[in-house]
Amino acid sequence: MKKVAVVMGSQSDLPIMQKCFEILKEFQIDFEVQILSAHRTPQATKDFASNAIQNGFSVLIAAAGKSAHLAGVLASLTPLPVIAIPIKTSDLGGMDSLLSSVQMPSGIPVACVGINAAENAGLLAIQILATNHPDLYEKILNKRQKEAQKILQNNATLTQQIKDNND
Repeated sequence: MKKVAVVMGSQSDLPIMQKCFEILKEFQIDFEVQILSAHRTPQATKDFASNAIQNGFSVLIAAAGKSAHLAGVLASLTPLPVIAIPIKTSDLGGMDSLLSSVQMPSGIPVACVGINAAENAGLLAIQILATNHPDLYEKILNKRQKEAQKILQNNATLTQQIKDNND
């Protein structure tokens, strides 16, 4: 199976990205992590993206804040799917990152999850990989069923507590 590249624009993104790493590990997806900047390390970013296919990657995840151009730059340099994670910022609460990530020009698509939604980015990467690996579909469905069961159990518990308090 191919692997996922997780590219962060800054070391400060690492705490947010932990949920992405956890979900990729849970699904036993090989991944590599890089810190690259669209603005501060443009040549290294270009080299990484230009060689991503040859290096065995199938999906790239890019986390960046402020003028979050990392995902768009990566997408402009490779035909691989790129998923943006806009990082919450102190200046504009992540709206700057979100808009920088989703407002891509025609012909250079970038998928985008919510602000700081690292787990969803990991899950989306897994779903993309699942198009060629049916066993991943089963794992995704099992995870969703477990999550649904938790909600139904919480509902039953709450319903019983309210009933008991009203008796």
